[in-house]
Amino acid sequence: MDLTYSDEDQAFRAEVRDWLEEHLTGEWAALRGLGGAGRDHEAHDERVAWNRLLAEHGWTCVGWPQEYGGRGLSLTQQVIFHEEYAKADAPVRVNHLGEELLGPTLMAFGTPAQQERFLPRIVAVDELWAQGYSEPDAGSDLANVQTKARRDGDDWVIDGQKVWTSNAHFSQWAFVVCRTEPGSQRHHGLSFLLVPLDQSGVEVRPIEQLTGGSEFNEVFFTGARTDADLVVGAPGEGWRVAMALLGFERGVSVLAQVVGFARELDGVVDLARSNGAIDDPVLRDRLAGLKVELEVLRRQAMRGLSSAAGSDSAGPSVFKLVWADWHKRLGEVAMDVLGPAGLTTATADGDDAGYDLDRWQRLFLFARADTIYGGSDEVQRNILAERVLGLPREPKGA
Repeated sequence: MDLTYSDEDQAFRAEVRDWLEEHLTGEWAALRGLGGAGRDHEAHDERVAWNRLLAEHGWTCVGWPQEYGGRGLSLTQQVIFHEEYAKADAPVRVNHLGEELLGPTLMAFGTPAQQERFLPRIVAVDELWAQGYSEPDAGSDLANVQTKARRDGDDWVIDGQKVWTSNAHFSQWAFVVCRTEPGSQRHHGLSFLLVPLDQSGVEVRPIEQLTGGSEFNEVFFTGARTDADLVVGAPGEGWRVAMALLGFERGVSVLAQVVGFARELDGVVDLARSNGAIDDPVLRDRLAGLKVELEVLRRQAMRGLSSAAGSDSAGPSVFKLVWADWHKRLGEVAMDVLGPAGLTTATADGDDAGYDLDRWQRLFLFARADTIYGGSDEVQRNILAERVLGLPREPKGA
C-alpha cells in the first residue's frame, strides 16, 4: 500500500481535524478519552448522543458506498479519518458492530428489504447491535454452536444461550448464528439471523468483570422470535455469512486501534517521567521496545489492508496474536511503572477500602481479554498450524 498522501488526502485530513477541534468542545469536551479498554460503560448515553452528532454531519459509516448512506471514502481517507479521530482523543464510538461488521455483511448478503430496513438506522445510530457467536460449550469454536432456531409460520423461534456478548445490554438487536437443521454438525446447517433483543423471550445478564464494568453479557433465548425473512443469506448458509463478517472485522478500524495504543503508550511514558520510573534502565528499555514494536504493528496493519496482501491467509491470525500480546505487555509495563501504588485502589473520596481503578489498572486487567475475544490465541495458533503450515489437525477433546 502506498504510504504517501496526496494533496487531496492532506486536505481531507485537515477537514477531519478541524471538525473534531470545533465540535469536541463545550458539553462534548468532557467525553474526551471515555469508553476505552474495560470502560465501555462510561457515559454511554452521552456517547450515543455524540455518535448521533457525528451521523448528522456525515461522519459515520464513512467507507460505505454512497448508495447505502455512507461517504464512499477511499481506503486512504478512511485510514485518515480513523487516525485523526483517535489522535483527537474523541470518545470511543458505540456502533462498531453495526457499522464495521453487520453493515458490510448486509451489503454483501442481505436482501434489498433488509438493507432498506437496517442500514439507514445503523448510519443514524438509531439502533445498536450485538454479536451472538460465542457459547458456553463452544467458545471460539463457531462451528460447534448449539443454539437452535426452528420455523414456526412467519417466524423463527430461537432457544439457546450466547456468552461474552459485548454490550448486549445496550443493544436493540443481535445477529445470531443458530443451528436450523436438526441433526446437522459442525459448519453445516447453520443460519445467520437478525434478532430483536427487546422481547420477553430474551434475557440479558451482564457479567461483572475485574475492571468493575460489565461490557460482556450472557444472553438467553427461550422461545425468542424473529421474522422469517430476517435470515441473512439462505437458511443453512450461516457459516459462509459468519466467516465473511469476520473478514470485515479486520478493516480500517484496526488502524484506529493502533493509534489508540500509541496514545496509551505515550501516557505510560508520561507517567514514568512524572514519577521517576523512567530512570530505571530496564523499564526504559521495555518502553522503547514497545514503541518500536508498535510501529511494526502499524505497518503490518497497513499491509493487511492492501490488495496485494488480501489473499494472505496467515495475516489476520498473525496480526491478532501480535497486537493482543503487545497490549497485554503494555498493561504489565504500566503496572511496573506505577509500582506499589498499582496494587491499591481507592474510591473517589479517598477511602482506600473501595474499588475505584485508575486507567492503568483497568488496562492491565482488561488486556487479558484481548488474548481471548475475537478468536483466542489458541484458535489463532491452530489456524496457522493447520491451514498455513499444513500440520495435523488438533484431536477433538484434546
